[in-house]
Amino acid sequence: MTNLVVSPNRVAREIDNLFSDFFTYPRLWVERNSDFMPRVNISDSEDRVTMQFEVPGMDKSDFKVSVKDGVLSVSGERKWESKENGKSFIRSEIRTGSFCRSFSLPDTVDADKIKADYKNGILELTLSKREEAKPKEIEVKVS
Repeated sequence: MTNLVVSPNRVAREIDNLFSDFFTYPRLWVERNSDFMPRVNISDSEDRVTMQFEVPGMDKSDFKVSVKDGVLSVSGERKWESKENGKSFIRSEIRTGSFCRSFSLPDTVDADKIKADYKNGILELTLSKREEAKPKEIEVKVS
């Protein structure tokens, strides 16, 4: 019988992640259905929302990005051969299969101006904000 030793720091980290995911989810998050789930960073600036998906080992043709009824969906499939040059893997930890992540778009985003770019294992979506949603400065006149 093998003794399983789990670091107390790891357990604490996992519990923190569980509560963090539950209480502080990104405001765009709706659902996650997948064989694996790529991590995503979402940032907000005055003129755009940027989403960066961590998806190394994929080609741009492996992704599908769509918008329907105010919901942005990003899906794809990562394939991996279990045998390479006649050798089989002893250990395989790279997640494969399909994924789909969906996000409710806030009213501030212009769904017609979404751009996608894939480089160095990062799929980056740029969601431009509507002009009326961007902050405006009003000049104050002294009289």
